Amino acid sequence: MFTGLVGDLGTVEALESGDEGARLRIATRLAGEIGEGDSVAVNGVCLTATSVDAGGFAAEAMNQTLRVTALGALAKGARVNLELAMKASERLGGHIVQGHADGVGTVASIEEDGFARRLRVALGPDLVRYAVEKGSICLSGVSLTVSALGPDWVEVSLIPETLERTTLGEATAGDELNVECDVVAKYVERLMKPFAAEGDS
Repeated sequence: MFTGLVGDLGTVEALESGDEGARLRIATRLAGEIGEGDSVAVNGVCLTATSVDAGGFAAEAMNQTLRVTALGALAKGARVNLELAMKASERLGGHIVQGHADGVGTVASIEEDGFARRLRVALGPDLVRYAVEKGSICLSGVSLTVSALGPDWVEVSLIPETLERTTLGEATAGDELNVECDVVAKYVERLMKPFAAEGDS
């Protein structure tokens, strides 16, 4: 489990992709805290470290992962948001993030707002239904608060710290972002469905 608080901006040093999936190596200063088999969130997607050395780690992304996330668009030299799995003794500074992306959103617009920056992200109906104003959403591995909400978009406001420490500071219109909706909303929907069906009848 993760919290959506980015620990480092890593760099994709190598990337091999083909019919079987993708293998990538990521350079990071967090390498000393990673062991083989550990979970690492890469742009919000939980991957398993298959090998580790002093400079970084390697991981594999299967075809299923590439189909539902934006990891397939990565290229050598790309910077990625990295977060190590949360320890039970740590503060939950962001929100509960599983590293299981629900889909991909597209940056629709960017607007400066004082020292902050407003980012509007277009979402399909399967994603936007889980968003609530002032609720939590995870974009490319970053825990954020929904500051505004429309029928097919969410808007978040990024402070300078977020702009500097994550790849969202480099985002431009048209970029695809991994989206993980609040898991609590998904559980509530699942649990309430039987009662909704009874009400309809």
